[in-house]
Formats: sequence, C-alpha cells, structure tokens
Amino acid sequence: MNSIETVRKEIKAAVTEVHPPVKLTAKENRVINFFKDATPFDWEDWRWQLRYRITTKDILEKIINLTPAEEKGIEGCGNKLTMSIPPYFASLIDPDNPNCPIRRQCIPQQYELETSSEEMVDPCAEEKHSPVHGLVHRYPDRVLFLVNEMCAMYCRYCTRSRMVGDGHRTLSTHTYEAAFEYIRAHKEIRDVLISGGDPLTLSDRVLEHIIKTLKSIPHVEFVRIGTRIPVTLPQRITFDLVNMLKKYSPIWMSIHFTHPKEITKRVKFACDLLADSGIPLGSQTVLLKGLNDNAATMKKLMHELLKIRVRPYYIYQCDPILGSKHFRTPVSVGIEIMEKLRGHTTGYAVPTLVIDAPGGGGKIPIGSQYIISHEENRYTLRNYAGGQFVYHDPV
Repeated sequence: MNSIETVRKEIKAAVTEVHPPVKLTAKENRVINFFKDATPFDWEDWRWQLRYRITTKDILEKIINLTPAEEKGIEGCGNKLTMSIPPYFASLIDPDNPNCPIRRQCIPQQYELETSSEEMVDPCAEEKHSPVHGLVHRYPDRVLFLVNEMCAMYCRYCTRSRMVGDGHRTLSTHTYEAAFEYIRAHKEIRDVLISGGDPLTLSDRVLEHIIKTLKSIPHVEFVRIGTRIPVTLPQRITFDLVNMLKKYSPIWMSIHFTHPKEITKRVKFACDLLADSGIPLGSQTVLLKGLNDNAATMKKLMHELLKIRVRPYYIYQCDPILGSKHFRTPVSVGIEIMEKLRGHTTGYAVPTLVIDAPGGGGKIPIGSQYIISHEENRYTLRNYAGGQFVYHDPV
C-alpha cells in the first residue's frame, strides 16, 4: 500500500473514532459536491469545515441563488463584518428562498451597510469596562473573558462585529496572562464566562490551558463557555473535547440558538455528547425580525431545545449595532411573545427576555406586568389567562 493510501486510511480511522460518521443528507451532498475530492469523512472533520468556510460570492453563488440585496451585501461586508459560512451550515440554507432563517443569519444584505442615529459600534460598552486586554468586568462578581476573535460563522447581527473576524486585536495565549493576573488579584470574581469570537474554534490544547488556569484560581467557583459552535459546526463537539471538559467539571455551556431549523440530527448528537458528559446546557436566543419574532416559532424553538436537553435561558432584544435596523423588533414584540409562552407551556420552556442596556448598563429583564394594583398588604394579580386574584402579605 502506498503512503497516500496509508494516510487516508489513518485519517478515516481517526475521524471515525472521534466523530462517528453520519450518512450525508441530500442537502449536504449537494454542497459537498462543490468541493473537489471532498469525502464524507472530510465533512465530519471540523478542521476541514473551518478550512473550507465560504467567504466569497464566487463560491456562494454556485450553491444558492443570490438576490441583488445579498450581492451588494457580500460586496460591501468587508467594511463591516466579513462573511464566513461552514459548508455544513450552508447546507441548511434554502437556495431559492431569500427569507430562509438560516440564510438571513449568515449572508450579508445591503441593509447592514446602512446605519441610523441610535446604532453604536459597541452598544454594550464592553471596551469601557475592560480593565485589561480581552477582559470585561461589568458585574460585581463575574467577568467576561474574550479569548479569541474568530467564529465558525459570523452572524450578521453580531454584537461584537467591531472586533471579530478582523484579526487586529491579537487575542492569543500571549495576551491571556494579564487577564489571569487581574482575576487572581480580584477575589470578588467567582464567575468567568469564556467567550470571543467563539472559544470552541481554539484547539483542545489551548482551551484546556485557559480552563485549567481559571480552575486553579481558588476564588473562581463557576466557569462557563459561551459558544455557537454546536449549532454552526457540530462536528467540533468530539469525544476528545468532551473528555477534556469533563476533567474540569463543572463546566457550564451557553449555546446561541436562533431558529428550530438549526436543530438537526448532528446538533442533537453534539448536545447529547455534551449533556451525557455532565455539562449543563443553556440557550441564548436573539429576537430577530422576520426570523423568530412570533410566538409559534419561538415556542417551537424552546420545545425543540428541551428535547435535546438544552434549557432556554435568555431571549435578547437585538443590540443596536451598526447596520442592524432590519433585524431589530419593537420591544413590544418580545413582551407579546413572552405573554404567549408563560402559562401556555411548561415553565422550563420560558426563558427571560432581556435588553442588554445600551451604554453598558447590563442585562435588564423585560416582561409583562402581572401586578395590577398594590395597596398596603394587598396585591391584585393577573394570571396568564387574564384572571384576577388577590394575595395578602402576612400582617
């Protein structure tokens, strides 16, 4: 057997061991055919998926029928946020429907090149609350640790579009030490959220270095990972990764889901691997006009999440980043959705609707008013169905 055949057999064995191959769907086969010599084993290799992310119009227009608005968006997106779509995620796009919820999340449109007066480069004022490079300390007992600036797929409504994908912030192992030293010096910090970019685009080795160092700090009780990788690149969730994470249990994971169409067999497999390894999973969903801004879609998403053992955690009002007007809904839309969730489905399926206050005010919960009146020790309350009830404080 020649050396090339030997290498291919070794690759095939390694990929099979790390991530059992799943028969490609018709949609996946359609996309993989555009990549010369690619095999189903390549498709299951997360590094191959990253290497062959779709970043140009030349490739994308072979896979879907682009609209004029998309063509203009792709041509100008380098001025705002680059385009990057893993082949797997591209396979979920409806090639003929411009309103496909997967498509609208990952393909730039001309509207994001337009800005309005209320929009900001850094709406959550993360830079203002950054004591050292890559660290955001806004709340008393917790910090946000931005460990890289790369994602598998760049969401067109990304809060951190100012920094991801440009490679200019030089977040790397060389810059982490200042963040570690800051956390060590501030004993009030008990909770660290590892985010980016997307930390799961890092190698297992680098990610383990970050987690191991944080876990070695005595006053750090709680370590979380914020990621979209299980949705956009589920092949990244390997046995090697979860076995590494298990060594540092408990590790919590917040996953960004947007639409029921994202929850495929591969995503379920990835979430099963994580949940079976003892990693609690929660979801964060951004409310987006025309994608998930109705109660039926949102309820379906929350139910599908529970079926794959992901607890709905937050629904975010879309941040007013530059060029986001076509994505943002009125606040009343989110409140109406919450009205149609609470009491109408299991409490586990009801997340908290929040606005991340522009200017750095942090997450503010937004909801319906259930207290109709309050007089001394008497409260008149409204339930989900509109009925009124009286509750008395103890006297």
